[in-house]
Amino acid sequence: MTFDALRTTTLAFVEAHQGWTPLIVGGLAFCESLAVLSLFVPATVLLLGIGALMGSVGIPFLPVMLAGAFGAALGDWISYEFGHHYKEGAKGMWPLSRYPAMVTRGEEFCRRWGAGGVAIGRFFGPARAVVPLVAGIFGVKRLPFQVANVLSALVWAFAMLAPGAGLLGYLKG
Repeated sequence: MTFDALRTTTLAFVEAHQGWTPLIVGGLAFCESLAVLSLFVPATVLLLGIGALMGSVGIPFLPVMLAGAFGAALGDWISYEFGHHYKEGAKGMWPLSRYPAMVTRGEEFCRRWGAGGVAIGRFFGPARAVVPLVAGIFGVKRLPFQVANVLSALVWAFAMLAPGAGLLGYLKG
């Protein structure tokens, strides 16, 4: 299945089954945030498209945004716990073993920004799913990690869905 076919099918499904939108968005956000799945799921484009669809067909924004934030936070949390559990051994596992330079950059990022790096990393493509994993390996404390994780997930979900849903124009006046 091509990417265009996947996008078209997903958006058609959401339009036909609007009640499933929070679950779909939560699942896509989870896949986008989980270390390995994020490499295979083109969630960002799908989420932007769903945001636009929400605005055009009147799907309520808040439940969908909260589901997206929950999925993103859960994916990061699982990635963090995997890194926290396996520590340095996680670097030898696929896919990290194939991208040692990416792991090194993630470590430098965590060293420089700490838990704040989780919030910053959420907004930068491939770093989105790697930074929480590396934060777990690197030993960022759980509470600061979770605060950064949840708050940035809320902002990220809003940023993914709001432009298409028309909320930015509504908030401006």
